[in-house]
Amino acid sequence: MTAYQELMAFQRDTEALGQIAGRLGWDQETVMPRGAASQRGEEMAAIEAVLHARRCDPKIAEWLDTAEASDEAAAAQLRLIRRSYERAVRVPGDLSRRIAQVTSEAQGKWAAARADQDVAAFLPVLQEVVALKREEGQALAQGGNVYDAMLDDYEPGITGAEIAAIFDAMRPRLVDLRAAVLDRPGPTALQGDFDETLQMQLTTELAQAFGYDLSHGRVDKAVHPFSSGSGNDVRITTRTSLSDPFNCFYSTIHEVGHGAYEQNIDKAYLLTPVGRGASMGVHESQSRIYENQLGRGRAFTGWLFGRMTDTFGRFGIDTADQFYAAVNAVKNGYIRTEADELQYNLHIMLRFDLERALMSGDLQVADLEAAWNDRFAADFGYAVDKPSNGCLQDVHWSVGLFGYFPTYSLGNVYAGCLFEALKADLPDLDAQLGAGDTAPATGWLKDKLQQHGSLRTPRETIALASGMEPGPEPLLNYLEAKFRGIYDL
Repeated sequence: MTAYQELMAFQRDTEALGQIAGRLGWDQETVMPRGAASQRGEEMAAIEAVLHARRCDPKIAEWLDTAEASDEAAAAQLRLIRRSYERAVRVPGDLSRRIAQVTSEAQGKWAAARADQDVAAFLPVLQEVVALKREEGQALAQGGNVYDAMLDDYEPGITGAEIAAIFDAMRPRLVDLRAAVLDRPGPTALQGDFDETLQMQLTTELAQAFGYDLSHGRVDKAVHPFSSGSGNDVRITTRTSLSDPFNCFYSTIHEVGHGAYEQNIDKAYLLTPVGRGASMGVHESQSRIYENQLGRGRAFTGWLFGRMTDTFGRFGIDTADQFYAAVNAVKNGYIRTEADELQYNLHIMLRFDLERALMSGDLQVADLEAAWNDRFAADFGYAVDKPSNGCLQDVHWSVGLFGYFPTYSLGNVYAGCLFEALKADLPDLDAQLGAGDTAPATGWLKDKLQQHGSLRTPRETIALASGMEPGPEPLLNYLEAKFRGIYDL
């Protein structure tokens, strides 16, 4: 075999082991017994040790020195393997293993502390996670900015300063629009309870309506909805609430956006670095455009209104227009994952600033709850009522995902660009969505973006798919048109 072929054979096994590690994480979030947490931590540490050793194996450097790319895909594979290798060799193996073990155990401690509303019970292990991740960030940064080095795991090629500039450009228009909307009467709300078994039946229908392939995936329940896997085994989770079926339905559509992206990547890239999403921001662009621009649009909500009426009977809303307004209601709330489109990015900006401060040392873990509560009151105008609605609501920091949060808002920015291009290319989009047919829209996304996986950099991926350099203007224009229409501003 050539050096390139040997490298790709080695890499394929590494990718397969990474998928196994991901499957352990899926199991931990869905069906693992609570008492298994400590053992699972050891299992995750063991497989991370194997993965780390493979990712920084000296043979990779030898293959990279002599491997030649025959086409664009091969060049992308070499670029991604080189990047992964150069990052891996900077992190000591024992540190990588320790992070895997501690974050696995911290996840369980976070869940228990969240259930008990006990921030103090979580802070010691969070302190350990933060210290370990700082150490990792310092190793990766090699004297540079620690947070930028951590961002590179999720959104290669962007810096914290660039994200801060994007957020600074977005905040004034979001805050002004929110103030105008909240000064208007709210829409009619859902009434009654919604059987959770029926919610799961309809959510499966919604997953399939958006193109999720259940022969290569499954829908389960978890405390925090997520997607997992790639290629031929892509799993998603959702959650149900007796009084709020929208939580279930839109969590599902959101995760289907992630899952469909992974399922639709060209199978020629299976178990290779190109065979996964280009970045978390690009990934989030898919989940957000599925959930919001498509799923919460006037056309599709008209179809969903009919299906909900068929499934649950009358629930206090009489027309499709009222239902559209209810789906997109802007109201006070604490939870990021339940936030409306208009306020969602403000939740992300809070987390972005706090985690940057944690990584720089400007904010100490012991002061996190107070800092969160102060910032929330300043941004949203009311106080956090309990820890599960404050600094304990998200799983991310417990599992060491520092640098992940801003990619949610980058995904919204990217989705704004993509939707502008999609509408221009599909003049019959509203009629199709009004009939419950998402195939033309999801097919456009598959063709323009999803099938290519990580063939190109994140910025190139969005620019080529949308025909424009990514920026926040299309998203802000979309939000203003939508919510000024709903609230008659």
